[in-house]
Amino acid sequence: MAILRTCVFLVSVLGYCLGANILYLIPFTAKSHYIMQRPIGLELSYRGHNVTVVTAHKEVEHPPNYHQVMVDNKQIWDVLGIKRPNVFTMVDMTSEEFHKNILWSGGLAFTEVALNSSEVQKFLKQDHTFDLVISEQFFQESMYVLAHKYNAPLILITTFGNCMRHNIISRNPLQLSTVVSEFLDVREPMSFWGRMRNFYFTLYEFVVWKYWYLEKQEALVKKYIPNLREPVPSLYDIQKNTSLMLINGHFSFDNAAAYGPNIIEIGGLHLTLTRSNVSLPKDLQNLLDGAKNGVVYVNFGSNVRSSELPIDKKNAFLNVFRRLKQTVIWKWEEDSLENKPDNLFIRKWLPQKEILSHPNIKVFISHGGLIGTQEAIFHGVPIVGIPIYADQFNNLLQAQEIGFGRILEYHSINEENLWNILNDVLKSSSYKNKAREVSARFKDRPMSAIDTAMFWIEYVLRNKGAPYMKTPGLKLNWFAHHMLDVYAFIFTLFIALIFVIKIIISTILFKKESPKRENKKKYN
Repeated sequence: MAILRTCVFLVSVLGYCLGANILYLIPFTAKSHYIMQRPIGLELSYRGHNVTVVTAHKEVEHPPNYHQVMVDNKQIWDVLGIKRPNVFTMVDMTSEEFHKNILWSGGLAFTEVALNSSEVQKFLKQDHTFDLVISEQFFQESMYVLAHKYNAPLILITTFGNCMRHNIISRNPLQLSTVVSEFLDVREPMSFWGRMRNFYFTLYEFVVWKYWYLEKQEALVKKYIPNLREPVPSLYDIQKNTSLMLINGHFSFDNAAAYGPNIIEIGGLHLTLTRSNVSLPKDLQNLLDGAKNGVVYVNFGSNVRSSELPIDKKNAFLNVFRRLKQTVIWKWEEDSLENKPDNLFIRKWLPQKEILSHPNIKVFISHGGLIGTQEAIFHGVPIVGIPIYADQFNNLLQAQEIGFGRILEYHSINEENLWNILNDVLKSSSYKNKAREVSARFKDRPMSAIDTAMFWIEYVLRNKGAPYMKTPGLKLNWFAHHMLDVYAFIFTLFIALIFVIKIIISTILFKKESPKRENKKKYN
């Protein structure tokens, strides 16, 4: 037994010795973002790599080679210096307003909070060496400069799927006719006006991001990360030279799109890390097991609070739930709920993916966040979706068009509409059948999402950044990459040819007319 323990210890130590030093930057404080990204850092450490994570969410149980640098955990309303609004009111924000008021302002404020955190500043002043830098790609681009600081390849991760800005930078096809910009809600995306709106917004977002927002991020680099080795590349160029982009999407649910070899889909990653699975609390387990008629599960995520629903819409929900024979479980952020029906169970926090995995769940009433939508897909649960902001409408539109969900617009919430839509999804077997079909194809992969992420991260490590995976188009300017110079040349030749043909025809006609005129003069 002692010999066996010694062997196991030596194998473990050997794994750590062969492992890489990896810096993992996920400082954004939103819980949903962390849920998706946490398995990557943990799994890398389980596989023997020495991982340092810059985060606002502290892990209590982790391997000894998993190190945490804590960011001040502030909410977006705190960093913006405003009182938390009722998030349901954001449903009327245009995508441009959402970027201006939330994403641009919040991104800059969050970046400054992260960089100015005492532990982060202490960490930056220490002497470290890293073989790889992994960073979330979500409006905190100053963090990318750490790849330059440590002379390491950079890998980016999105929590929201395809990223138009990165597509433009990396010269990946935009496919604007079928792929909608990530935070744009378009009711008919493939119509003429839907495609026109997508084109305009993609251009608007990229121009503002490149020529205004990145300059603000550059200023934060100079303020909080001094003494970088010269020359310091621009944040734009650092992202342009990214070795790998891992995106939280999958073609089995999202619109199929063409990607270069260094853009990899890992949608549903947080659902395939078996090491971190937890069991349901006993009372919830008993409640779900005893629900003979099934369960309707209601959760609007970590940012949208059900308890902030206007009184008329709250009563619409309660009246509909009262008419159901199913048990209802609702994430309700207050201790009590007046006029609560007997079949309704409320709690301030709920273990969502574990609840959705229970076979008695009949439908998920959701705001359409991507994490929750993927959890419903993974477990084959139909959705009734009420989108509020960002990518939520796009996610729910996909579910509706595929056939395992229905959209209920926020302003259309009343007892009649909610009852009709919910009753339709509960009673029609087509939604459940389609949900199971999508679940099966979502899981049907050569490797699980977490194993896919691990393979490509370690591939970049093994191949020293794998620069050959990037398109050769990066060596060309934008005009040449899109063949616009060639098209312009061909167009010019075509116009010149038409002009020459016109001159020739005019000359021939003139010569034919000239003898007639001369004969007419002789006759006269």
